[in-house]
Amino acid sequence: MSLNDGDFVFGRHSGIDFLKTQSADRINKVFLQTGVANDFAGQVYALAKKKRLVVQEVPKHKLDHLANGGNHQGLVLAVSSFEYADFDQLLDQLDQKEEPFLLMLDSIEDPHNLGSILRSADATGVDGIIIPKRRASGLTSVVAKTSTGAIDHVPVARVNNLVQTSQLLKDRGYWLFGTDMQGTDYRRWNAKGKTVLVIGNEGKGISPLLKKQMDQTLTLPMVGHVQSLNASVATGILLYQMLNSRNPLS
Repeated sequence: MSLNDGDFVFGRHSGIDFLKTQSADRINKVFLQTGVANDFAGQVYALAKKKRLVVQEVPKHKLDHLANGGNHQGLVLAVSSFEYADFDQLLDQLDQKEEPFLLMLDSIEDPHNLGSILRSADATGVDGIIIPKRRASGLTSVVAKTSTGAIDHVPVARVNNLVQTSQLLKDRGYWLFGTDMQGTDYRRWNAKGKTVLVIGNEGKGISPLLKKQMDQTLTLPMVGHVQSLNASVATGILLYQMLNSRNPLS
């Protein structure tokens, strides 16, 4: 198997074997060279379809770059070197806790932000993080380095649809809180009980359909000229408010 520092598997034998034997959570993207033989392309598409993976056809020079000059033979997989938690198993485990706390990230794209969020999550006792499988950073070597070891202690589960996942969580008794410019001052947030904090994309915030699932929205007051904070900084502030709410000083 050819796995370089950029978290890529390339080559027809290695790529096909990885598609056959590894779970969909280990595969972030499938890149297929435009114009490859129909039988090979058909095999790749068939295996990807079984795992609900999207195949992106790209020119040869793109694969040359991804494989760093390696013999990719028309196929490159962007993969995760780190195992994800099984979402259903995670929820079953948290049913044993009195006040589980989950963090849901709506399409955080910057791996440095994800790594920093993992650090804050570990520091404040977050029980698990939920991220989408598409259009978001996964667990990569950059995330691991930025997290300074937190990646090994905070379970991260990937799901297909955050809206459906939110509905499932509400059915299981969780309260959902999201960030919004017009929300309640975060200092008034009571984070006790079965709670999910939802953090939006760096530029777009929480998607409209997901925002409709929120039980309450929270805002961070801004008194300066800049009216937004880095996603990881905002998450850290809110997580420490959660910790303060659940563990008030006597």
